Amino acid sequence: MRSNRYGLVLAAALILTGGAAAAKDTLTLGVGLEPPHLDPTAGAAAAIDEIVYANVFEGLTRIDQNGAVRPGLAKDWTISDDRLTYTFTLRDGVTFHDGAAFDSSDVKFSLDRARAEDSTNAQKGLFAAIASVEAPDPKTVVVTLTQPEGNFLWNMGWGDAIIVDPASAEDNKTKPVGTGPFAVTRWTKGDSVVLTRRDGYWGTAPALKTVTFKFIPDASAQVAALLAGDVDAMPNIGAPETLGQFEADPRYKVVVGTTEGETLLVLNQRRDLFKDPKVRRAIAHAVDKQAIVDGAMFGFGTPIGSHFAPHNPAYIDLTGTAPHDPEKAKALLAEAGHAEGLKLVMKLPPPSYARRGGEIIAAQLRAVGIETELVNVEWGQWLSDVFKGDHDFDLTIVSHTEPLDIGIYTRADYYFGYQSDAFNAVMDEIRDTADEEKRTELYRKAQRILAEDTANVFLFQLAKTGVRSEKLEGLWENAPIQANDVTGVHWR
Repeated sequence: MRSNRYGLVLAAALILTGGAAAAKDTLTLGVGLEPPHLDPTAGAAAAIDEIVYANVFEGLTRIDQNGAVRPGLAKDWTISDDRLTYTFTLRDGVTFHDGAAFDSSDVKFSLDRARAEDSTNAQKGLFAAIASVEAPDPKTVVVTLTQPEGNFLWNMGWGDAIIVDPASAEDNKTKPVGTGPFAVTRWTKGDSVVLTRRDGYWGTAPALKTVTFKFIPDASAQVAALLAGDVDAMPNIGAPETLGQFEADPRYKVVVGTTEGETLLVLNQRRDLFKDPKVRRAIAHAVDKQAIVDGAMFGFGTPIGSHFAPHNPAYIDLTGTAPHDPEKAKALLAEAGHAEGLKLVMKLPPPSYARRGGEIIAAQLRAVGIETELVNVEWGQWLSDVFKGDHDFDLTIVSHTEPLDIGIYTRADYYFGYQSDAFNAVMDEIRDTADEEKRTELYRKAQRILAEDTANVFLFQLAKTGVRSEKLEGLWENAPIQANDVTGVHWR
C-alpha cells in the first residue's frame, strides 16, 4: 500500500506541476490552398508565404503581427542623412538548414538576384530603387538607393525579399533551404507539408516540434476536419456561416481579424471591350458590394472603393464613386454600343469568396443584360491561364493579399493590363517623398485615380476568420502580410 500511495502522490504532483505531462509540441493547421511550390522569391501565390514566411525563410527585416518592421537577419541598421544608404549589421551564428554559414555575400546574392533583369521574382518593384548592394565584410551589407524609398525597410520584410544561399537557391521550389527555425521535412502533394523544428537556430527556439499544414480547399471539409479534430486550427476558414456554431462550442475559439486582402472583380483590360471606361463603369454600377459581403461572406468583410485596406491610416472611403445602380449600368452599356447586352466568361479560383461571390455577381450582371459563364478552375490553372501566360479571361475574382500593394497598377505587364500615366506619376512621387503627411495625401490621390478609372471593380476587404482550439495560443489575429507565423505558437 505504501508504494501505491507514493505512486498516487507522485502522479498528482506531476499533474499539478506539469512535470512528466509535457506540453503538446505538435500542430496541424488547415489551409485552403496548396502552394504551387515553396520558393517565395519565384511566385506570387499567397499560399507559398502562408507556409514558409518566418518559419522556413527569413529576410533582413520581418513584419510582425501588428504590421511593424522588426529586425530579422539584420540585427540593426543605420540610414544616411540623405536616406539613400542603408547599412545593415548582420546577426552572428546564423546557418542555413543544410549547415552552410550565412554572411553578407548571401544578402548581396539574394538582392541582386531579385532585382536582376531576368529575375522571376513576382514583386520586382520592391527592389526597383536599389542602385547597388555591397558586402564590405561578412557581417555588413550596404544598400544604396537611386532615390529615397520610404517603404524600403518594410519592403525588405516581404516574403519576396527573403535571403537564400546561392548553392541551394535553384532548388528552393521543391527543397527549400532557409535560415528559419523550421525545415521542410515532407511535402505530400495534394495533402500536406510538414515542418520540423531544427537544431542550431540562431534565435529563440519555437515551442512546437512539428507543424503540419493540411490542404483543405473545400469549405465544408474544413468544418468537418475541425469538428473531427483532424486539424487544430483553420487560420482562415472558408465557411464564415459556421462561426456562430464554433463560438457556441467551448472546445474552440473564433478570432476575426483584418487582412491586406483587397478582393476584386478583375477586368481584363487587354480585351478591347474593357478599354472602354463606360463598359468598366457599367459593370461597377451593376455590382452590389454589400450583397456580396452578406451573401458570400455572411457579413464578414468591408466594402471598398479602391485598392486600399480600410485599416490603413491613408484609406479613404470611395465606395460612393460607383454605387449600385442597375439603371445607370444599362444606360452606360447602351452608350458604349452594347444595348443588346454582352456575353462574358468569368474564371473562378477555388476560394469560397470567389466561387460564392461569382454566383452572386453573375446574377447581378444578368440583371443589366450581361450573361456570364462561370468557369471554376483549380489554383494552378488560374495562375497559368489568368495570372500568367496569355491572360485568357474576361473576368475573375481574386483577393490581393500582399501588403500595401497599390503599386501593382504601375506594372504594364501585370495580368489585368491597366495603364495610367497619371497614376504612375503619383506613385513615383510617393517613392520620392519621406514626409508621412505628404505620403498620405499622395496615397489618397492614387486611390481616387483607380476609383475614377474603374481600374477594377473593388469589392471588399477580406476578413481573417479564424477558428482554433481554445487551448492554442500565439496564432496571428490579423494578417498584415501573407503568413501563418508559427514561431510563437504554443499549447497551454
